[in-house]
Amino acid sequence: MKAAYFEATGAPSVIQYGELPTPTPGPNEVRVKVTAVSVNPIDTYIRSGAVPANLPKPFIPGCDFAGTVDAVGAAVTKFKPGERVWGSNQGVVGRQGTFAEFCCPHEDYVYPASEGDSDEDLAAIALVGITAHLGLFMAAKTQAGEFVFVNGGTGGVGSMVVQMAKAVGAKVITTVGSEEKAKKAKALGADFVLNYKTDDIAAKVKEHTGGAGLHVFFETQKEPDYDKMVEMVRPRGRLVVIAGRTARPVFPHGPFYVKGLTLSGFAMFNMPPDEQRKCAADMSKWLAEGKLKANICTRLKLSEAAHAHQLQEESSSKGSGGLSGKIVLTTG
Repeated sequence: MKAAYFEATGAPSVIQYGELPTPTPGPNEVRVKVTAVSVNPIDTYIRSGAVPANLPKPFIPGCDFAGTVDAVGAAVTKFKPGERVWGSNQGVVGRQGTFAEFCCPHEDYVYPASEGDSDEDLAAIALVGITAHLGLFMAAKTQAGEFVFVNGGTGGVGSMVVQMAKAVGAKVITTVGSEEKAKKAKALGADFVLNYKTDDIAAKVKEHTGGAGLHVFFETQKEPDYDKMVEMVRPRGRLVVIAGRTARPVFPHGPFYVKGLTLSGFAMFNMPPDEQRKCAADMSKWLAEGKLKANICTRLKLSEAAHAHQLQEESSSKGSGGLSGKIVLTTG
C-alpha cells in the first residue's frame, strides 16, 4: 500500500511517501480502506519528537480517518466489510497512524458513517469534534442558555466548540484575528465575535453577558492567561483547558477559589472509548441535522503529507495562525 511515514523524528521533511506492507487486522481490529485523513497538532508534535514516544519503525502518522471497512478481525462484532466508517485515536500511544491507503484501528475507535456525510468532512471533524464535545459536556456540563467563550472560533477545535454549544442552545462568544475570520465565525453560529487584536476582550465579555460573566471558558491556546480567565467567568463558572503540555502559567489561586470555580483539563486520546463513542453519536446526529459542519481550509493529496505537516506546524507550534480550519488529505 502507499503510505506517508518516517523512520526517525525530525522536521516535516523526514516524512517519506512510498510503499509499505498492507496491514493485517488483529482479532479486535477493523481494516479500513482509507479515503480521507486530517492533520492535527499532536501529529506534528509526535513527528518532531516534541512529544517523546516509543514508535514502531517505520511509523505512519495521523489520528483521524474516514473510509470503508475492507476486512475485520475474528473477534470484531460491530462492523462488516463494505460499511463506511470514520474515527480517531490512531497514531498515538504507539499505535500506527492513518496516513496510508489502509489502517487497522480497534473496533472501539471506529464509528459508522451516516449516508450523506462525505469522507472528507468526517475525517476533518474526528479528533477536534470529540475534543470539543468532551470539553463542553463531560468537563463543563454545558447547558442551554449559558454563555460559552472559546478562543479561536475558526480553528479546528474552536469551530467545533462554537457549533456544538449552539446545538444545545448555549450563547457563544469567540475571538478571531481578522474580519474574514469574523464572518466565518458568525456563519458557524457565534453570537458575538471579538477581534483579539483590537477589542478589550474582558470588557466586551462583561458587556455581552450583562455584567454577570461567562458560565464556561473553553481555552484552546497553549499559554492560558488564568488571571483573565478567572476575571471573565462568573461565580461557579467552569474553565476547560486542552493544550499547552509544557506550559507553566501563573495561577490566581485566591480569586479562583473565592469565586467557586472549577478547572478541567484532558487529552482526548486518554479518554475511555465508551466516553468517546457518546461524542461520536451526538456528532453524527448533529451532522444529519445540519447543526455541525466540517471546517476545512486546505485540501491536499496523501503524497503531500510533508507539506501538510509544515503548514500545520507553522500555524500551531510557530504561532502564525495561518490556518482557519482543518487540513484534509485524500488517498485518491
